Amino acid sequence: MTDVTDTTTGKRAPTPDDALRIASSDDSGPVLAADGTPLKKSLQRALRAQKLRALALIAPLLIFVLITFIAPIVDMLFRSVENQIVSETLPRTTAELQDWPADSGELPPESTFEALYADLFLAAERKEHTRLGSRLNYESTGMSSLFRRSGRGVDDLGELYQDQFEDLNEAWDEAPTWIDIMADPGWVERDAGVDYDEESPPHFELREGIAEVLPRTAEAYRLYAEFMQAEEEESPAEDEPWSYVYTQLYEDLTGGADLAAYDGPHADLLRAAAEAAPGFETMTYREAMIETHEGWGTIEPWRTIQTYSPPYTTGYFLNAVDMQKSPDGPELRPENERIYGLLFQRTMFMSLMITFSCILLGYPVAWILANLPMRQANLLLILVLLPFWTSLLVRTSAWKVMLQQQGVINDTLVWLGLVADESRLIMINNQFGTIVAMTHILLPFMILPMYSVMQTIPPSYLRAAKSLGATDWTAFWRVYFPQTVPGIGAGSILVFILAIGYYITPEIVGGTTGTFISNRIAYHISSSLNWGLAAALGSILLVVVLVLYWAYDKIVGIDNVKLGG
Repeated sequence: MTDVTDTTTGKRAPTPDDALRIASSDDSGPVLAADGTPLKKSLQRALRAQKLRALALIAPLLIFVLITFIAPIVDMLFRSVENQIVSETLPRTTAELQDWPADSGELPPESTFEALYADLFLAAERKEHTRLGSRLNYESTGMSSLFRRSGRGVDDLGELYQDQFEDLNEAWDEAPTWIDIMADPGWVERDAGVDYDEESPPHFELREGIAEVLPRTAEAYRLYAEFMQAEEEESPAEDEPWSYVYTQLYEDLTGGADLAAYDGPHADLLRAAAEAAPGFETMTYREAMIETHEGWGTIEPWRTIQTYSPPYTTGYFLNAVDMQKSPDGPELRPENERIYGLLFQRTMFMSLMITFSCILLGYPVAWILANLPMRQANLLLILVLLPFWTSLLVRTSAWKVMLQQQGVINDTLVWLGLVADESRLIMINNQFGTIVAMTHILLPFMILPMYSVMQTIPPSYLRAAKSLGATDWTAFWRVYFPQTVPGIGAGSILVFILAIGYYITPEIVGGTTGTFISNRIAYHISSSLNWGLAAALGSILLVVVLVLYWAYDKIVGIDNVKLGG
């Protein structure tokens, strides 16, 4: 707590902390407050109330920072390693692939193809297979097409069995037949009186004992019924089930289903189907999946699914540094696919160039502002701040007009005879255009901190140096410049951090050689929707900035950075 001096005696006035110490050291008994409570306890309560009031004052700002700054950073860090889409979309397949030796050169066993068929059918019904394909396509080209075509063709195997069951007896084509066999009678009664558009339907219940007789069919029908209720908002009693259910019925009937003791509805229908099922036309799950897409007959898709099946992955960070996961561990990508290292280097180089350009251009302006009379300085300061009154897009587009080969600058150079008409300068869609446009945009962020610091430097320092025999340059370099370094440091931090994250200006004037890593982050967020890779790139950029900030603090000292005063 801050010490307070008594103006009458010149001595330090006692503080609540002093009172606490006095109260605690008095052996004659506790000192009491006016209300009769011990003074120590009363002071502690007052201090606690004071701290709570201070916390209440900063709480809105703290909550705002947590919601708008900390929470997005935490979410970004989580997305950079989160990879649950593979295991959630293909749970049976990823479980089967856990023990599959990817380096054996052989395709997975039939049970894995069966698991893929089930997972892919359900994913296609939920419209999730294309999202998974897009995710895995970032790791292995062609996965998006593989899942898209497979999702359209995965129904063929089920339809093969469905047609044969319906040819055997038309009752298999009717929804009431399936409801009688699979649904609990009590659920059927409750469901019959429900308007799905107005109220929540009763949760589907299987008929007692049917899961023991036809386990795979019962599970498949349960998934179908729950999907119809939750996703389609329709009763499963209104339509025949998925073709996938017919596939599972075939598997149950040919797998030794015990129908001898079954005395439920349509017992004769089931027994007749069990007798006929072994003679159905059939195909293996492997044949069925390869028929949907020949890619399932190769090792690469299975290896990719296995590699990215864990719920968390380092794959995004490896891709962000031009590496990839492989069965043998992380490895560099082919040379023609290494783009992010180049983009990071370019981003750092151009951000430093922009920062130095702003220092060179801003220092003289700040000096003039600090040494002009107040009226002229205020007018010049308005001109410095004038660009903030114009949209960033308008300023950037203006530079595009100025710098293009048929633009104002080239036309002026040709008119002056400095450049031949057929040799106009290329100043746009390259690094030069980006540096020029961003220097103009970020220049005020360099001028203002330097101006604030220069204002506080007394002019008498330079006069004193000159009176002692120093030349103008020596007086400036040895006396004036060291005092402006804190302003240069503050401006440099502002400009560099802003420059390293810019993407609108490089996108408009940078072309292919003047874009930053931030442009790639924006592309993955808005176009390719690869948020995991965008989060990994953003995390790396955040770490780079923090490391540079730490290095700056060690070399220059962050305590020496000032915005004035």
